[in-house]
Amino acid sequence: MPVCLIAEPIHPVATEKLERGGVTVRAASSPRLETIADELTDVDAIIVRDALPAAAVDLAPRLAIIANHGTGTNGVDVAHAHRLGIPVAYTPTSNVRSVAEHTIMLMLAALRRVVPADEATRAADTRFRYDQPIHSVYEKTLAVIGFGHVGKLVIAMAREFGMRVRVFSPSADPDEVRAYGVEYHSTLASALDGVDVVTLHRPLRDDTRHTLNRENLALLPPSAVVINTSRGGLIDEQALAQALRDKRLFAAGLDVLDQEPMAPDSPLAGLDNVVFTPHMAGSSQEALLKTALQCADHVLNALSGRRPSALVDPDVWQRRRFPYVSTF
Repeated sequence: MPVCLIAEPIHPVATEKLERGGVTVRAASSPRLETIADELTDVDAIIVRDALPAAAVDLAPRLAIIANHGTGTNGVDVAHAHRLGIPVAYTPTSNVRSVAEHTIMLMLAALRRVVPADEATRAADTRFRYDQPIHSVYEKTLAVIGFGHVGKLVIAMAREFGMRVRVFSPSADPDEVRAYGVEYHSTLASALDGVDVVTLHRPLRDDTRHTLNRENLALLPPSAVVINTSRGGLIDEQALAQALRDKRLFAAGLDVLDQEPMAPDSPLAGLDNVVFTPHMAGSSQEALLKTALQCADHVLNALSGRRPSALVDPDVWQRRRFPYVSTF
């Protein structure tokens, strides 16, 4: 029977599905896979939620499929896996609604100053509602940076709140963007100029790192809010922290950071106009179930010779290092 290693806990229903499909499921004793060489030597598949470095891949000579539990594959050394002929599957749509909902939640929490309001309530601070400004979203302008699955759903939700929406996405078809009834902007500067809220929905690459830098943040008015549920490296955190401290921005809502967990000396630590969540936007129970089940399907398909439905590079399937069809 083939062996699937579960690097970090996944929904138990998916584990049960793998076992019913004839796969031996084993939980890793450590999330640092490169440190558990003896647990990787007989592994045919891995489901990973966090990191899978090249060193860990090299310790698994039988590895035939990597299933990434989520949309972003930054933690997996995809290039190394592909060089070895190991397909990398992922789950591009399973947590989209969860992330979009979380985006809207952070936007509202930042604008309404929910965290300090909660603290004021617990402290019986009756002056808070008079002394602290809060903002509505109705008729505010939202800049959506990225026009993928999550960005499109955020647009739909924002329009239900009566928000005006701009989109910047170099890879998007301008006509498709306009078909959503929103503004298409060909430059990031024009999309950001004077908006009330900006939300990031881009992958992290060399060309997208620090999408929001000091210069771009300066385009936003002091009442603006920055939201990020995508990847921490999309924002220059030093520049963001300075703008928040200087009250050149109203607030931020961040589910992701450049370093996770947050470093004690992070420039953002201690700011009361930031709402933090610990990279949990895609982790609603409903999304976790869908994501885990899709990963299980990827593993079962790959180990039986069927191409998984979502591969980072489908061409790798044709040159995979173990092209046999399993008889398990």
